[in-house]
Amino acid sequence: MTQQAKAAKARRVQQWRYGASLVLLGAAHAQAFAPDPLPGVVLPYVQLLCLIFLARYVWNASSVKRAAVTGFLFGLGSFAAGLYWVYISMHRYGGMPPPLAGAATLLLAAAEALFYCIAAALIKWLTQRRLAQEDGIARHFLAVAAWASCWALFEWLRGTLFTGFPWMAIGYGHVEGPLSGWAPLIGMYGITWLAAFICAATGLLMLRQRSGFEAPAAATTAAGLVIAAAGWLLGGFSWGQPEGPSVLVRLVQGNVPQSEKFDPARIHEGVQTYMELAALPPREPGMDPAVIVLPETIMPLFQNRYQPAVWEQWQGIADQRNAALVMGAPLHTSTPQGDRYTNSVIGFDAATPTEHLLSGQTDMRYDKHHLVPFGEFIPPGFRWFVNAMHIPLGDFDRGSTRQQHFVLAGQRFAPNICYEDVFGEEIIQAVRPSAQFGPGASILVNVSNLGWFGESWALRQHLQISRMRAIETARPMLRATNTGMTAAIAPDGHVRAMLDAHAKGVLDVEVQGMSGLTPYVRFGNWPVLIWSLVMIGAMLLIRRRPQP
Repeated sequence: MTQQAKAAKARRVQQWRYGASLVLLGAAHAQAFAPDPLPGVVLPYVQLLCLIFLARYVWNASSVKRAAVTGFLFGLGSFAAGLYWVYISMHRYGGMPPPLAGAATLLLAAAEALFYCIAAALIKWLTQRRLAQEDGIARHFLAVAAWASCWALFEWLRGTLFTGFPWMAIGYGHVEGPLSGWAPLIGMYGITWLAAFICAATGLLMLRQRSGFEAPAAATTAAGLVIAAAGWLLGGFSWGQPEGPSVLVRLVQGNVPQSEKFDPARIHEGVQTYMELAALPPREPGMDPAVIVLPETIMPLFQNRYQPAVWEQWQGIADQRNAALVMGAPLHTSTPQGDRYTNSVIGFDAATPTEHLLSGQTDMRYDKHHLVPFGEFIPPGFRWFVNAMHIPLGDFDRGSTRQQHFVLAGQRFAPNICYEDVFGEEIIQAVRPSAQFGPGASILVNVSNLGWFGESWALRQHLQISRMRAIETARPMLRATNTGMTAAIAPDGHVRAMLDAHAKGVLDVEVQGMSGLTPYVRFGNWPVLIWSLVMIGAMLLIRRRPQP
Protein backbone atom coordinates (compact mmCIF):
# COMPACT_ATOMS: atom_id res chain seq x y z
CA MET A 1 0.00 0.00 0.00
CA THR A 2 1.38 3.37 -1.01
CA GLN A 3 1.89 6.22 1.42
CA GLN A 4 -0.94 8.10 -0.29
CA ALA A 5 -3.34 5.17 0.15
CA LYS A 6 -2.30 4.78 3.78
CA ALA A 7 -2.94 8.47 4.39
CA ALA A 8 -6.38 8.23 2.75
CA LYS A 9 -7.27 5.22 4.89
CA ALA A 10 -6.09 6.99 8.01
CA ARG A 11 -8.28 9.99 7.13
CA ARG A 12 -11.30 7.73 6.66
CA VAL A 13 -10.71 6.04 10.00
CA GLN A 14 -10.34 9.44 11.64
CA GLN A 15 -13.58 10.63 10.06
CA TRP A 16 -15.45 7.56 11.26
CA ARG A 17 -14.11 8.04 14.78
CA TYR A 18 -15.06 11.72 14.66
CA GLY A 19 -18.59 10.90 13.52
CA ALA A 20 -19.03 8.10 16.06
CA SER A 21 -17.84 10.32 18.91
CA LEU A 22 -20.40 12.98 17.97
CA VAL A 23 -23.25 10.48 17.77
CA LEU A 24 -22.27 9.03 21.15
CA LEU A 25 -21.97 12.53 22.60
CA GLY A 26 -25.50 13.24 21.35
CA ALA A 27 -26.76 9.99 22.87
CA ALA A 28 -25.24 11.02 26.20
CA HIS A 29 -26.97 14.39 25.82
CA ALA A 30 -30.32 12.59 25.57
CA GLN A 31 -29.87 11.39 29.16
CA ALA A 32 -30.35 14.97 30.40
CA PHE A 33 -34.10 15.19 29.79
CA ALA A 34 -35.49 12.68 32.28
CA PRO A 35 -34.29 11.14 35.54
CA ASP A 36 -33.47 7.43 35.64
CA PRO A 37 -30.92 6.13 35.05
CA LEU A 38 -29.34 9.43 36.15
CA PRO A 39 -30.66 11.26 39.22
CA GLY A 40 -32.57 14.44 38.47
CA VAL A 41 -30.09 16.66 40.29
CA VAL A 42 -27.29 15.96 37.78
CA LEU A 43 -29.34 16.37 34.59
CA PRO A 44 -28.60 20.08 34.00
CA TYR A 45 -24.87 19.47 34.39
CA VAL A 46 -24.95 16.53 31.97
CA GLN A 47 -26.72 18.76 29.45
CA LEU A 48 -24.16 21.52 29.88
CA LEU A 49 -21.18 19.18 29.71
CA CYS A 50 -22.34 17.58 26.45
CA LEU A 51 -23.09 20.93 24.83
CA ILE A 52 -19.72 22.31 25.96
CA PHE A 53 -17.95 19.59 23.98
CA LEU A 54 -20.22 20.20 20.99
CA ALA A 55 -19.42 23.92 21.18
CA ARG A 56 -15.73 23.09 21.23
CA TYR A 57 -16.15 20.93 18.14
CA VAL A 58 -18.05 23.68 16.31
CA TRP A 59 -15.61 26.45 17.29
CA ASN A 60 -12.75 24.24 16.10
CA ALA A 61 -14.41 23.15 12.83
CA SER A 62 -12.28 23.88 9.79
CA SER A 63 -15.23 24.99 7.64
CA VAL A 64 -18.93 25.79 7.66
CA LYS A 65 -19.62 22.39 6.09
CA ARG A 66 -17.76 20.56 8.83
CA ALA A 67 -19.63 22.55 11.49
CA ALA A 68 -22.92 21.59 9.85
CA VAL A 69 -21.99 17.91 9.85
CA THR A 70 -20.91 18.22 13.47
CA GLY A 71 -24.25 19.67 14.53
CA PHE A 72 -26.20 17.12 12.53
CA LEU A 73 -24.38 14.07 13.92
CA PHE A 74 -24.73 15.35 17.49
CA GLY A 75 -28.44 15.97 16.92
CA LEU A 76 -28.94 12.60 15.26
CA GLY A 77 -27.43 10.79 18.25
CA SER A 78 -29.41 12.89 20.71
CA PHE A 79 -32.81 12.54 19.06
CA ALA A 80 -32.40 8.92 18.00
CA ALA A 81 -31.64 8.00 21.60
CA GLY A 82 -34.11 10.39 23.23
CA LEU A 83 -37.07 9.72 20.92
CA TYR A 84 -36.69 5.96 20.57
CA TRP A 85 -40.16 5.57 22.08
CA VAL A 86 -41.72 6.71 18.78
CA TYR A 87 -40.80 3.25 17.47
CA ILE A 88 -42.85 1.64 20.26
CA SER A 89 -46.00 3.56 19.34
CA MET A 90 -45.69 2.83 15.63
CA HIS A 91 -44.70 -0.83 15.83
CA ARG A 92 -46.11 -2.29 19.04
CA TYR A 93 -49.38 -0.37 19.06
CA GLY A 94 -49.66 0.94 15.52
CA GLY A 95 -48.91 -2.38 13.84
CA MET A 96 -46.27 -0.89 11.53
CA PRO A 97 -43.63 -3.40 10.32
CA PRO A 98 -40.34 -3.07 12.23
CA PRO A 99 -38.24 -1.85 9.25
CA LEU A 100 -40.75 0.88 8.42
CA ALA A 101 -41.19 1.90 12.08
CA GLY A 102 -37.42 1.98 12.60
CA ALA A 103 -36.90 4.02 9.44
CA ALA A 104 -39.64 6.46 10.46
CA THR A 105 -38.05 6.91 13.90
CA LEU A 106 -34.64 7.61 12.37
CA LEU A 107 -36.21 9.95 9.85
CA LEU A 108 -37.82 11.93 12.67
CA ALA A 109 -34.47 12.08 14.49
CA ALA A 110 -32.75 13.25 11.30
CA ALA A 111 -35.41 15.90 10.69
CA GLU A 112 -34.94 17.25 14.21
CA ALA A 113 -31.15 17.10 13.82
CA LEU A 114 -31.36 19.33 10.74
CA PHE A 115 -32.12 22.27 13.02
CA TYR A 116 -28.90 21.63 14.95
CA CYS A 117 -27.09 21.24 11.63
CA ILE A 118 -28.23 24.63 10.34
CA ALA A 119 -27.64 26.33 13.69
CA ALA A 120 -24.05 25.05 13.83
CA ALA A 121 -23.41 26.08 10.22
CA LEU A 122 -24.76 29.58 10.84
CA ILE A 123 -22.72 29.92 14.02
CA LYS A 124 -19.54 28.99 12.18
CA TRP A 125 -20.32 31.24 9.22
CA LEU A 126 -20.94 34.23 11.50
CA THR A 127 -17.86 33.83 13.70
CA GLN A 128 -15.10 32.16 11.70
CA ARG A 129 -13.57 35.35 10.25
CA ARG A 130 -13.60 37.68 13.24
CA LEU A 131 -12.38 35.87 16.33
CA ALA A 132 -8.64 36.29 16.55
CA GLN A 133 -6.00 37.03 19.16
CA GLU A 134 -6.36 40.78 18.83
CA ASP A 135 -10.11 40.62 19.53
CA GLY A 136 -11.03 41.80 23.00
CA ILE A 137 -13.62 40.83 25.57
CA ALA A 138 -16.47 42.65 23.83
CA ARG A 139 -15.83 40.80 20.55
CA HIS A 140 -15.64 37.45 22.31
CA PHE A 141 -18.80 38.19 24.25
CA LEU A 142 -20.66 39.08 21.06
CA ALA A 143 -19.44 35.94 19.29
CA VAL A 144 -20.59 33.75 22.18
CA ALA A 145 -23.90 35.63 22.36
CA ALA A 146 -24.37 35.03 18.63
CA TRP A 147 -23.64 31.33 19.20
CA ALA A 148 -26.30 31.17 21.93
CA SER A 149 -28.73 33.19 19.80
CA CYS A 150 -28.43 30.85 16.83
CA TRP A 151 -29.01 27.88 19.09
CA ALA A 152 -32.03 29.40 20.86
CA LEU A 153 -33.54 30.66 17.61
CA PHE A 154 -33.33 27.28 15.91
CA GLU A 155 -34.69 25.50 18.97
CA TRP A 156 -37.64 27.89 18.75
CA LEU A 157 -38.02 27.20 15.03
CA ARG A 158 -37.95 23.46 15.76
CA GLY A 159 -40.81 24.02 18.19
CA THR A 160 -42.79 26.17 15.76
CA LEU A 161 -42.44 25.09 12.13
CA PHE A 162 -44.79 22.40 10.79
CA THR A 163 -46.87 22.63 14.02
CA GLY A 164 -43.66 22.28 16.06
CA PHE A 165 -42.03 19.53 18.09
CA PRO A 166 -39.86 21.11 20.81
CA TRP A 167 -39.40 17.86 22.72
CA MET A 168 -35.91 17.73 24.22
CA ALA A 169 -35.23 21.43 23.71
CA ILE A 170 -32.14 22.02 25.83
CA GLY A 171 -34.01 24.28 28.26
CA TYR A 172 -35.91 21.22 29.48
CA GLY A 173 -32.66 19.85 30.86
CA HIS A 174 -32.75 22.63 33.48
CA VAL A 175 -35.93 22.01 35.44
CA GLU A 176 -33.55 21.64 38.36
CA GLY A 177 -30.27 23.46 38.83
CA PRO A 178 -29.37 27.16 38.84
CA LEU A 179 -30.84 28.17 35.50
CA SER A 180 -34.39 27.14 36.47
CA GLY A 181 -34.70 30.38 38.44
CA TRP A 182 -34.78 32.26 35.13
CA ALA A 183 -37.86 30.42 33.82
CA PRO A 184 -40.50 32.81 35.23
CA LEU A 185 -38.70 35.71 33.56
CA ILE A 186 -37.67 34.41 30.15
CA GLY A 187 -39.20 30.96 29.80
CA MET A 188 -37.73 27.73 28.51
CA TYR A 189 -36.25 29.29 25.36
CA GLY A 190 -34.59 31.94 27.47
CA ILE A 191 -32.98 29.19 29.54
CA THR A 192 -31.95 27.58 26.26
CA TRP A 193 -30.13 30.80 25.37
CA LEU A 194 -28.40 30.99 28.75
CA ALA A 195 -27.31 27.35 28.66
CA ALA A 196 -25.98 27.74 25.13
CA PHE A 197 -24.10 30.91 26.16
CA ILE A 198 -22.41 29.16 29.07
CA CYS A 199 -21.48 26.17 26.92
CA ALA A 200 -20.20 28.26 24.01
CA ALA A 201 -18.08 30.38 26.32
CA THR A 202 -16.62 27.35 28.09
CA GLY A 203 -15.97 25.51 24.84
CA LEU A 204 -14.18 28.57 23.46
CA LEU A 205 -12.10 28.86 26.62
CA MET A 206 -10.95 25.27 26.21
CA LEU A 207 -9.61 26.13 22.74
CA ARG A 208 -8.11 29.46 23.74
CA GLN A 209 -6.09 27.88 26.54
CA ARG A 210 -4.33 25.85 23.86
CA SER A 211 -3.72 29.00 21.80
CA GLY A 212 -2.33 31.11 24.61
CA PHE A 213 -4.84 34.01 24.58
CA GLU A 214 -7.53 32.79 26.94
CA ALA A 215 -8.22 36.04 28.88
CA PRO A 216 -11.19 37.28 26.77
CA ALA A 217 -12.72 33.79 26.68
CA ALA A 218 -12.20 33.41 30.42
CA ALA A 219 -13.98 36.70 31.04
CA THR A 220 -16.90 35.58 28.87
CA THR A 221 -17.08 32.28 30.75
CA ALA A 222 -17.11 34.20 34.01
CA ALA A 223 -20.10 36.16 32.72
CA GLY A 224 -21.85 32.84 32.16
CA LEU A 225 -21.12 31.78 35.72
CA VAL A 226 -22.57 35.04 36.99
CA ILE A 227 -25.74 34.30 35.00
CA ALA A 228 -25.97 30.87 36.64
CA ALA A 229 -25.42 32.35 40.11
CA ALA A 230 -28.17 34.89 39.46
CA GLY A 231 -30.47 31.98 38.64
CA TRP A 232 -29.90 30.53 42.11
CA LEU A 233 -30.97 33.85 43.64
CA LEU A 234 -34.00 34.20 41.39
CA GLY A 235 -35.10 30.69 42.33
CA GLY A 236 -35.91 31.91 45.82
CA PHE A 237 -38.31 34.59 44.59
CA SER A 238 -42.07 33.92 44.55
CA TRP A 239 -43.85 35.19 41.44
CA GLY A 240 -47.40 34.35 42.50
CA GLN A 241 -49.66 34.55 45.50
CA PRO A 242 -52.33 32.17 46.83
CA GLU A 243 -55.85 32.75 45.59
CA GLY A 244 -59.07 31.32 46.96
CA PRO A 245 -59.46 28.25 49.16
CA SER A 246 -57.27 25.19 48.73
CA VAL A 247 -59.05 22.29 47.05
CA LEU A 248 -58.68 18.55 47.50
CA VAL A 249 -58.24 16.88 44.12
CA ARG A 250 -58.12 13.20 43.20
CA LEU A 251 -55.92 12.21 40.24
CA VAL A 252 -56.77 8.81 38.77
CA GLN A 253 -54.35 6.46 36.99
CA GLY A 254 -56.04 3.32 35.64
CA ASN A 255 -53.02 1.73 33.92
CA VAL A 256 -55.26 0.31 31.19
CA PRO A 257 -52.97 -1.41 28.65
CA GLN A 258 -52.97 0.36 25.32
CA SER A 259 -53.54 -2.95 23.58
CA GLU A 260 -56.85 -3.23 25.45
CA LYS A 261 -57.95 0.40 25.50
CA PHE A 262 -59.49 0.32 22.00
CA ASP A 263 -60.18 -3.42 21.81
CA PRO A 264 -63.97 -3.70 21.29
CA ALA A 265 -64.06 -6.73 23.58
CA ARG A 266 -62.21 -4.90 26.40
CA ILE A 267 -63.38 -1.28 26.14
CA HIS A 268 -66.00 -1.67 28.86
CA GLU A 269 -63.40 -3.18 31.24
CA GLY A 270 -61.19 -0.12 30.91
CA VAL A 271 -64.06 2.28 31.60
CA GLN A 272 -65.12 0.13 34.56
CA THR A 273 -61.60 0.31 35.98
CA TYR A 274 -61.77 4.08 36.03
CA MET A 275 -65.23 4.06 37.54
CA GLU A 276 -64.04 1.87 40.40
CA LEU A 277 -61.01 4.07 41.08
CA ALA A 278 -62.98 7.31 40.93
CA ALA A 279 -65.55 5.90 43.37
CA LEU A 280 -62.99 4.84 46.01
CA PRO A 281 -63.64 6.32 49.47
CA PRO A 282 -61.02 8.75 50.81
CA ARG A 283 -58.12 7.29 52.74
CA GLU A 284 -58.98 9.46 55.72
CA PRO A 285 -62.50 10.35 56.92
CA GLY A 286 -63.48 13.89 56.02
CA MET A 287 -60.86 14.15 53.26
CA ASP A 288 -63.27 13.74 50.35
CA PRO A 289 -61.97 15.18 47.06
CA ALA A 290 -64.02 18.02 45.59
CA VAL A 291 -62.68 17.37 42.08
CA ILE A 292 -61.80 14.03 40.49
CA VAL A 293 -59.56 14.25 37.41
CA LEU A 294 -59.32 11.32 34.97
CA PRO A 295 -56.90 11.00 32.02
CA GLU A 296 -57.21 11.60 28.29
CA THR A 297 -59.76 9.51 26.35
CA ILE A 298 -60.74 7.28 29.26
CA MET A 299 -64.00 7.00 27.30
CA PRO A 300 -62.39 5.69 24.07
CA LEU A 301 -65.54 5.99 21.92
CA PHE A 302 -67.38 9.16 21.02
CA GLN A 303 -69.75 10.13 23.81
CA ASN A 304 -72.94 9.48 21.81
CA ARG A 305 -71.97 5.85 21.20
CA TYR A 306 -72.47 4.98 24.87
CA GLN A 307 -75.81 4.09 26.35
CA PRO A 308 -77.36 6.70 28.70
CA ALA A 309 -76.91 4.19 31.54
CA VAL A 310 -73.11 4.54 31.26
CA TRP A 311 -73.25 8.30 31.76
CA GLU A 312 -75.75 7.83 34.55
CA GLN A 313 -73.18 5.62 36.29
CA TRP A 314 -70.67 8.45 36.11
CA GLN A 315 -73.24 10.84 37.52
CA GLY A 316 -73.89 8.36 40.31
CA ILE A 317 -70.19 8.37 41.20
CA ALA A 318 -70.20 12.18 41.24
CA ASP A 319 -73.21 12.09 43.55
CA GLN A 320 -71.72 9.37 45.78
CA ARG A 321 -68.43 11.24 46.20
CA ASN A 322 -70.09 14.69 46.16
CA ALA A 323 -67.47 15.77 43.62
CA ALA A 324 -67.14 17.18 40.15
CA LEU A 325 -65.62 14.89 37.51
CA VAL A 326 -63.12 16.09 34.91
CA MET A 327 -62.31 13.53 32.21
CA GLY A 328 -60.89 13.18 28.74
CA ALA A 329 -63.26 11.97 26.02
CA PRO A 330 -63.52 12.26 22.23
CA LEU A 331 -66.63 14.24 21.33
CA HIS A 332 -68.87 14.21 18.26
CA THR A 333 -71.07 17.29 18.25
CA SER A 334 -73.41 18.81 15.70
CA THR A 335 -73.22 22.54 14.95
CA PRO A 336 -74.83 24.79 12.32
CA GLN A 337 -71.50 24.58 10.48
CA GLY A 338 -71.56 20.77 10.46
CA ASP A 339 -70.30 17.89 12.56
CA ARG A 340 -67.24 18.42 14.76
CA TYR A 341 -64.96 15.73 16.11
CA THR A 342 -62.69 16.81 18.95
CA ASN A 343 -60.31 15.38 21.52
CA SER A 344 -61.79 17.02 24.60
CA VAL A 345 -61.98 17.35 28.35
CA ILE A 346 -65.40 17.68 29.96
CA GLY A 347 -66.42 18.60 33.49
CA PHE A 348 -69.71 17.70 35.14
CA ASP A 349 -71.36 16.75 38.39
CA ALA A 350 -74.44 14.84 39.51
CA ALA A 351 -76.73 17.72 38.50
CA THR A 352 -75.55 17.81 34.88
CA PRO A 353 -78.39 16.62 32.61
CA THR A 354 -77.64 13.26 30.98
CA GLU A 355 -78.67 14.60 27.58
CA HIS A 356 -75.93 17.22 27.84
CA LEU A 357 -73.37 14.47 28.34
CA LEU A 358 -74.74 12.45 25.41
CA SER A 359 -74.69 15.47 23.10
CA GLY A 360 -71.26 16.68 24.27
CA GLN A 361 -72.72 20.08 25.14
CA THR A 362 -71.59 20.34 28.76
CA ASP A 363 -71.05 23.74 30.34
CA MET A 364 -67.43 22.81 31.10
CA ARG A 365 -65.68 21.66 27.97
CA TYR A 366 -62.19 22.07 26.55
CA ASP A 367 -61.32 21.04 22.98
CA LYS A 368 -57.70 20.26 22.24
CA HIS A 369 -56.04 23.03 20.24
CA HIS A 370 -52.57 21.72 19.38
CA LEU A 371 -53.15 18.41 17.64
CA VAL A 372 -50.54 15.69 17.15
CA PRO A 373 -49.55 15.15 13.49
CA PHE A 374 -50.43 11.61 12.31
CA GLY A 375 -52.09 10.86 15.66
CA GLU A 376 -54.84 13.49 15.67
CA PHE A 377 -54.67 15.02 12.23
CA ILE A 378 -53.20 13.89 8.94
CA PRO A 379 -50.81 16.29 7.18
CA PRO A 380 -51.45 16.69 3.44
CA GLY A 381 -49.81 13.92 1.43
CA PHE A 382 -49.34 11.52 4.34
CA ARG A 383 -52.56 9.53 4.25
CA TRP A 384 -50.57 6.49 3.05
CA PHE A 385 -48.37 6.68 6.15
CA VAL A 386 -51.36 6.76 8.52
CA ASN A 387 -52.95 3.87 6.63
CA ALA A 388 -49.83 1.80 7.43
CA MET A 389 -50.71 2.13 11.11
CA HIS A 390 -53.81 0.99 12.94
CA ILE A 391 -54.17 3.78 15.48
CA PRO A 392 -57.75 4.97 16.08
CA LEU A 393 -58.94 8.56 16.58
CA GLY A 394 -56.82 9.94 13.78
CA ASP A 395 -58.45 13.16 12.50
CA PHE A 396 -59.89 15.83 14.83
CA ASP A 397 -61.05 19.43 14.64
CA ARG A 398 -59.10 22.04 16.63
CA GLY A 399 -60.31 24.05 19.58
CA SER A 400 -59.35 27.69 20.08
CA THR A 401 -56.17 28.66 21.95
CA ARG A 402 -58.02 30.35 24.83
CA GLN A 403 -61.18 28.71 26.12
CA GLN A 404 -63.44 28.96 29.15
CA HIS A 405 -61.90 27.60 32.33
CA PHE A 406 -63.56 25.07 34.61
CA VAL A 407 -64.66 26.91 37.76
CA LEU A 408 -64.70 24.30 40.52
CA ALA A 409 -64.42 24.57 44.31
CA GLY A 410 -63.50 28.25 44.09
CA GLN A 411 -60.64 27.69 41.62
CA ARG A 412 -60.22 28.15 37.86
CA PHE A 413 -58.88 24.96 36.27
CA ALA A 414 -57.31 25.21 32.80
CA PRO A 415 -57.10 21.78 31.12
CA ASN A 416 -54.61 20.89 28.43
CA ILE A 417 -54.31 17.55 26.69
CA CYS A 418 -51.25 15.35 26.20
CA TYR A 419 -48.31 17.17 24.60
CA GLU A 420 -50.04 20.56 24.53
CA ASP A 421 -48.05 21.49 27.60
CA VAL A 422 -44.86 21.23 25.52
CA PHE A 423 -45.77 24.63 24.06
CA GLY A 424 -45.22 27.21 26.77
CA GLU A 425 -46.31 30.08 24.52
CA GLU A 426 -49.75 28.45 24.31
CA ILE A 427 -50.08 27.46 27.97
CA ILE A 428 -49.54 31.07 29.07
CA GLN A 429 -52.67 32.06 27.12
CA ALA A 430 -54.71 30.16 29.73
CA VAL A 431 -53.02 32.06 32.57
CA ARG A 432 -53.53 35.52 31.10
CA PRO A 433 -56.84 37.31 31.73
CA SER A 434 -59.20 37.45 28.75
CA ALA A 435 -61.81 40.07 27.85
CA GLN A 436 -64.05 37.26 26.63
CA PHE A 437 -63.39 34.54 29.20
CA GLY A 438 -62.40 36.48 32.31
CA PRO A 439 -59.49 35.93 34.73
CA GLY A 440 -56.69 33.52 34.00
CA ALA A 441 -56.30 30.05 35.43
CA SER A 442 -55.30 29.46 39.02
CA ILE A 443 -54.53 25.74 38.47
CA LEU A 444 -53.24 23.98 35.35
CA VAL A 445 -54.35 20.41 34.57
CA ASN A 446 -52.76 18.10 32.04
CA VAL A 447 -54.61 14.91 31.08
CA SER A 448 -52.59 12.44 29.03
CA ASN A 449 -52.45 8.91 27.73
CA LEU A 450 -48.84 7.93 27.16
CA GLY A 451 -49.71 4.26 27.04
CA TRP A 452 -48.69 4.44 23.37
CA PHE A 453 -45.05 4.59 24.47
CA GLY A 454 -44.79 1.66 26.85
CA GLU A 455 -42.28 1.79 29.70
CA SER A 456 -40.09 4.35 27.98
CA TRP A 457 -38.44 7.68 28.74
CA ALA A 458 -41.43 9.49 27.19
CA LEU A 459 -43.33 9.37 30.49
CA ARG A 460 -40.55 10.90 32.56
CA GLN A 461 -39.58 13.38 29.84
CA HIS A 462 -43.18 14.62 29.78
CA LEU A 463 -43.15 15.08 33.56
CA GLN A 464 -40.06 17.31 33.24
CA ILE A 465 -41.85 19.39 30.62
CA SER A 466 -44.86 19.85 32.91
CA ARG A 467 -42.54 20.95 35.69
CA MET A 468 -41.11 23.66 33.44
CA ARG A 469 -44.63 24.94 32.67
CA ALA A 470 -45.35 25.20 36.40
CA ILE A 471 -42.19 27.26 36.98
CA GLU A 472 -42.83 29.55 34.00
CA THR A 473 -46.39 30.33 35.06
CA ALA A 474 -46.07 30.13 38.87
CA ARG A 475 -49.09 27.82 38.85
CA PRO A 476 -49.57 24.33 40.25
CA MET A 477 -49.76 21.70 37.52
CA LEU A 478 -51.81 18.55 38.05
CA ARG A 479 -51.21 15.55 35.81
CA ALA A 480 -53.71 12.70 35.41
CA THR A 481 -52.35 10.02 33.09
CA ASN A 482 -53.32 6.51 32.07
CA THR A 483 -49.95 4.83 32.68
CA GLY A 484 -47.76 7.61 34.18
CA MET A 485 -46.53 9.96 35.34
CA THR A 486 -49.54 11.05 37.41
CA ALA A 487 -48.34 13.81 39.73
CA ALA A 488 -49.02 17.06 41.56
CA ILE A 489 -46.44 19.73 40.76
CA ALA A 490 -45.96 22.84 42.90
CA PRO A 491 -45.65 26.33 41.33
CA ASP A 492 -41.87 26.15 41.82
CA GLY A 493 -41.66 22.97 39.75
CA HIS A 494 -41.10 20.52 42.57
CA VAL A 495 -43.10 17.28 42.48
CA ARG A 496 -45.22 17.22 45.64
CA ALA A 497 -46.64 13.72 45.12
CA MET A 498 -46.57 11.13 42.36
CA LEU A 499 -47.87 7.67 41.54
CA ASP A 500 -45.52 5.00 40.26
CA ALA A 501 -45.67 4.50 36.51
CA HIS A 502 -47.61 1.50 35.22
CA ALA A 503 -49.51 1.08 38.46
CA LYS A 504 -53.22 1.38 39.16
CA GLY A 505 -54.16 3.91 41.82
CA VAL A 506 -55.41 7.32 42.87
CA LEU A 507 -53.53 10.33 44.21
CA ASP A 508 -55.49 12.59 46.58
CA VAL A 509 -53.72 15.94 46.99
CA GLU A 510 -54.60 19.33 48.42
CA VAL A 511 -53.88 22.08 45.91
CA GLN A 512 -53.68 25.82 46.45
CA GLY A 513 -54.58 27.94 43.45
CA MET A 514 -52.33 30.85 42.55
CA SER A 515 -52.69 34.26 40.92
CA GLY A 516 -50.23 36.80 39.58
CA LEU A 517 -48.48 37.07 36.21
CA THR A 518 -44.81 36.23 35.76
CA PRO A 519 -42.80 38.26 33.22
CA TYR A 520 -42.85 35.23 30.92
CA VAL A 521 -46.65 35.01 31.09
CA ARG A 522 -46.84 38.72 30.23
CA PHE A 523 -44.35 38.80 27.35
CA GLY A 524 -43.94 35.21 26.18
CA ASN A 525 -41.00 34.31 23.95
CA TRP A 526 -40.68 37.74 22.34
CA PRO A 527 -37.85 39.10 24.53
CA VAL A 528 -35.50 36.17 23.87
CA LEU A 529 -36.38 36.07 20.16
CA ILE A 530 -35.77 39.79 19.68
CA TRP A 531 -32.55 39.65 21.70
CA SER A 532 -31.34 36.69 19.64
CA LEU A 533 -32.06 38.44 16.37
CA VAL A 534 -30.25 41.57 17.59
CA MET A 535 -27.17 39.56 18.56
CA ILE A 536 -27.12 37.70 15.25
CA GLY A 537 -27.63 40.98 13.39
CA ALA A 538 -24.76 42.62 15.26
CA MET A 539 -22.46 39.73 14.46
CA LEU A 540 -23.54 39.86 10.85
CA LEU A 541 -22.62 43.55 10.64
CA ILE A 542 -19.19 42.86 12.11
CA ARG A 543 -18.66 39.99 9.71
CA ARG A 544 -19.40 42.21 6.72
CA ARG A 545 -16.78 44.79 7.70
CA PRO A 546 -13.62 44.53 5.63
CA GLN A 547 -10.69 42.85 7.29
CA PRO A 548 -8.00 45.29 8.53
